[in-house]
Amino acid sequence: MKIAVVFDSAGTLLRMYRVAKNVNTGAILDEVVSTELVGKKPYCALLVMQIDSNRLEKCPPGMLVSDFIDKYNIGIDVGCSRAQVDSDTALSVVKSDTKATMSDLQDVMAAVKQRCKNIFYMGVGLIIDVETRSIQYVICTGGKIYSSSCSVIQNLTDQGIAVYIASGDSMRNLQPLAKNVCVPLECVYEISTPKKKEGIVKRLKEQYDKVVMVGDGINDILAFRAADLSVLSIQQTGECPPLLCEEADIVINDIKEIIGIVEKM
Repeated sequence: MKIAVVFDSAGTLLRMYRVAKNVNTGAILDEVVSTELVGKKPYCALLVMQIDSNRLEKCPPGMLVSDFIDKYNIGIDVGCSRAQVDSDTALSVVKSDTKATMSDLQDVMAAVKQRCKNIFYMGVGLIIDVETRSIQYVICTGGKIYSSSCSVIQNLTDQGIAVYIASGDSMRNLQPLAKNVCVPLECVYEISTPKKKEGIVKRLKEQYDKVVMVGDGINDILAFRAADLSVLSIQQTGECPPLLCEEADIVINDIKEIIGIVEKM
């Protein structure tokens, strides 16, 4: 039997540390779930910035994020949104913002570094509100590979099981992850929105007898429904949200449990 396993990255292969800052109030939000912030309003979207985060530390703190993106032609991608928000609309909203500054981004980066030692990678993003045409939050994510992630993927590969990664993150961050866990880049899908993840699973079902989706968040639900077997990992939080539990066929506390699950298929 030909089997493929698709992993989300954040919270599944990686232990994540995520900090956001409310641009309007200045409040720092620790251990946030980005999809929950996006879900507060119908026309909000999470934007992934295509940039090495180290560059941001050298920018003038008072510089507007919109000016920085415009001046240096920084690429942005829509990671997730409740309504369909395209890249052109997202970019126009960012360029309209007159409040979010580089110091806001620098604040969340500093907070993540303080909380997460030996960060494997760091990514930055923005949460925009299309209706108010403003940046609501700046957000930074740092990740460390779970100690067993590499051995789990190696074990699956040794069994002849195909392994894929479908993540909302950019290839800038996914490339070193893929190299570290020995997943070929052609098997890595970046900026995977919920709909894109669903499409990936459906296409893989045409090539394999069984497709397993392993994820940890609300943005994995469509892929869960499309997969032959959906596996919810609660290794990051230790908690099983009711909606996700209803959608998942199996709930695991450790990524190592995937090996036994696949062997029984």
